[in-house]
Amino acid sequence: MNLSGTFQKLKTDFHSSFWVANFMELFERLAYYGQATILSIFLRDHLKFTEVQAGQLSSIFGGLIYLLPIFAGALADKFGFKKAFSFAFFVLAVGYFFIGSTGMKLFSGLYSNFNIYWLLTIILILTAIGGSFIKPSVLGTIALSSTNESKSFGYAIYYWLVNTGAAIGPLLAFLVRDSIGIEFVYLISSISCALMFISTLIFYKEPPAKINEKREDIKTVIKNLFLVIRNFRFMAFLLIFALYWILFWQFFIIIPFYISDYISPNAPIEIIISTGAWTIILFQIPINRLTKNISTQKAILIGFILAAFAWLVWFIVLPLTQNTNINLFGNKIALGIPLIMLGIFLFSIGEQTQAPRFYEYVADLAPKGQAALFQGFSFLPIAIAWGIGGTFGGWLYHTFTKELHKPEFIFLIIFVIGVISTLLMWVYNKFIIK
Repeated sequence: MNLSGTFQKLKTDFHSSFWVANFMELFERLAYYGQATILSIFLRDHLKFTEVQAGQLSSIFGGLIYLLPIFAGALADKFGFKKAFSFAFFVLAVGYFFIGSTGMKLFSGLYSNFNIYWLLTIILILTAIGGSFIKPSVLGTIALSSTNESKSFGYAIYYWLVNTGAAIGPLLAFLVRDSIGIEFVYLISSISCALMFISTLIFYKEPPAKINEKREDIKTVIKNLFLVIRNFRFMAFLLIFALYWILFWQFFIIIPFYISDYISPNAPIEIIISTGAWTIILFQIPINRLTKNISTQKAILIGFILAAFAWLVWFIVLPLTQNTNINLFGNKIALGIPLIMLGIFLFSIGEQTQAPRFYEYVADLAPKGQAALFQGFSFLPIAIAWGIGGTFGGWLYHTFTKELHKPEFIFLIIFVIGVISTLLMWVYNKFIIK
């Protein structure tokens, strides 16, 4: 097929709302990951919270933004995706602005009479409520604005754009933090969402297709949640995966603290953490082809093993490289920086190996007639991990750096959690699933 034919097929296979929704998702992820990479440093170094408090606030925001889509999806179906997008981007724009304003000198007098911790808690909760409407609205739009033949390709485009936003957002965050100030990263995230709010009003149109199976109302969603919780096999699987995701979320809690305190306070933390997103962009297709003949159970175990191994590498090597620099393109950089990036790269290779198989596993676990229900709750491990991982990571870092002065043991403990999750998954595959 020639180039013009390819563009024509893309035009006929996807309604215009598909492209608008994915474009807006790109900017929403850019805004989210831009601020997520510096949130813990912003809370600790700029607002002067402890590592534990910074972890708690991160847990609140991250946990809710992945938990609430279960309920937001039902409301988005009821009121329409355009209203859901409009509400989401308006709240995100306002929320990101207020988060950043707590660290701006211009507003210092305004917040002087408030307890900033509890004020930020309220702001983060409200911002998460807004953000929770994005994912179900985008995925719902993709489902209704593509043909049966093009739907799989449509989700591939969505996944690629999500990771593109996750890669570009931290780069912009670094440029803003380095040139203007860390608090203004939130201003950029706010502007990004404000522009998408305007884009929704002007360009987005409800998909013309009718939904064959409407998502349930809130009452039914809550009922289904308890139905899922009562399924021991499924909940055991989700909880094991939550342990895996706890390792991942420490990239946004422990790793920024460690880089700032033990490698270099001027290191480009945002760019370092974005290594995972760039790895997915570049290697997702080759990894899928290389692992297509591996069983689902083995692929998931490989992902778990590589995740744990990344933290083991850091435990062994990072303490040996403190105060060691290397010459790269005529510039001296701390050796710890490429080592951190190597660990994130290894983790990401494992993530790409197991992530596509995760949904296959969920489909196999679902009782007959409940596949869609179980897929709807399949992101619960991410919500559980963020809800616990932020607080846990902050406490772990504070305990082993400020009290025990043994920062290397942080990596050992996270590695042990990775080993435990791997062993539990092996036991699950061997005994429980049968």
